[in-house]
Amino acid sequence: MNKTEKIWMDGELVPWEKATVHVMSHSLHYGSAIFEGARCYNTDLGSRVFRLNEHVKRLFDSAKIYEMPIPFAPNEISDAIKTTIKENHVSECYIRPLAFYGWDEVGVNPRGNKVHVAIAVWPWSAYMGEEGLRNGVAVQVSTWARIDSRSMPTRAKLAGNYANSILARLEAQRLGFSEAILLNVEGMVAEGSGENIFMINKDQIATPPLSAGALPGITRDSIMEIARKLGYNVTEQNFTRSDLLLADEVFFSGTAAEVTPIREIDGRKIGNGVRGPATGKIQAKFFDIVKGKDPAFSKWLEPL
Repeated sequence: MNKTEKIWMDGELVPWEKATVHVMSHSLHYGSAIFEGARCYNTDLGSRVFRLNEHVKRLFDSAKIYEMPIPFAPNEISDAIKTTIKENHVSECYIRPLAFYGWDEVGVNPRGNKVHVAIAVWPWSAYMGEEGLRNGVAVQVSTWARIDSRSMPTRAKLAGNYANSILARLEAQRLGFSEAILLNVEGMVAEGSGENIFMINKDQIATPPLSAGALPGITRDSIMEIARKLGYNVTEQNFTRSDLLLADEVFFSGTAAEVTPIREIDGRKIGNGVRGPATGKIQAKFFDIVKGKDPAFSKWLEPL
């Protein structure tokens, strides 16, 4: 990790090394932290945060599901994100807001624990490497199922949910793959360990519905709009592992992954085993937008 100078904590900027929490914090023991992931891009217009309002809204939506009272208003969090970026003198970075419970009370019930909020930013390049963006990655369908929404709400970006993702990612990388794809308990494709997934057949693009266990990704929503603008028919629908293997193209989307092609699943080539033409068009348009080269999407770029 390329650390920066300061982290915003409960309204104050503190040195990176001093942004610490107590070992008895509830969220450390029970996984009860709520977090977000966003990116700031160095665009032709200067530094811009991609879809900042949507990311902040999702943070508060996740907190609402878990009845966590964030002690700041959404606009205060947005302003704090901008301040943190500017104070760290970075033109491009990954952004991690985190709301978590302190150590006032012990036990599963978080009531009585103070809610703290921290915001960190740091330079972070392509999540699966530049080579992955250009030529695609090899992935595995995990033996671990995506958590069921009847057990834990998959629409919330809760730290505890990602224990499921950790198992899938560790397994995939141990077996030589870059990433994992998780099926839900009904055998339908849900998402990657930290990404949404899309399947392409000719001019038809499909992505799993939120009811399949997919996180309501901000990049996912962006890709759906971009693809429709490019003339593709985009649907949310359930599909199987076999559907993925027979698809013309498959790709991941996410704040970290951006638009990453999948060239191989379980040792089988997808299409020609390289980034497909439709994925290439969508990826190119996405990067044009986040770099400020398409005025039609300037609404997605929040100035500092």
